[in-house]
Amino acid sequence: MRTRQLPGMKLALLILAALLFAFGGLCMKFSDGLTKPLYSISVFVLFCIGAALQAIAMKRADMGVVYVFVLGLEAIAAFLLSVVVVGERATAGKVVAVLLIVLGILLLERA
Repeated sequence: MRTRQLPGMKLALLILAALLFAFGGLCMKFSDGLTKPLYSISVFVLFCIGAALQAIAMKRADMGVVYVFVLGLEAIAAFLLSVVVVGERATAGKVVAVLLIVLGILLLERA
């Protein structure tokens, strides 16, 4: 059975999954090594819901495309959260790396 690529899918599921993973990563940062209970629980809840949404989306598209798409969006969102919320520096090298991730997502989707 041939599955469809991303354009025919509900992109909202993929975007939401990526955001849940990125916010789960932010909670991971704030959990202080899983020593703060509320943040620690949030990590697992957000990751589980994100994985469930990704699994639903994967039912309707190629695994490689969906997986890399979500992973790339998660990386971009995590980078933005690290700069805006955590206060990490956005160096030129990091911005170029994020742009390369975006390019990779676009190329994979069109392949």
